[in-house]
Amino acid sequence: MNFRWKYNPTYLRIKYGFKQVLIPLIVFQFVRTIIFPTSFDVVILGILAFIYVAISLEWC
Repeated sequence: MNFRWKYNPTYLRIKYGFKQVLIPLIVFQFVRTIIFPTSFDVVILGILAFIYVAISLEWC
């Protein structure tokens, strides 16, 4: 079998679209964490940052 792509093009569009949405969400969550520091905000910021790094380094 000879596959043309490693990943489905629809998957790649969704993945890179999600990456573009993550940047403003991370900035907003960072500002919110600075102003109102709660444990929940820190956890959400960590999860968003981890997802961004995973997409950037192509772990998923």
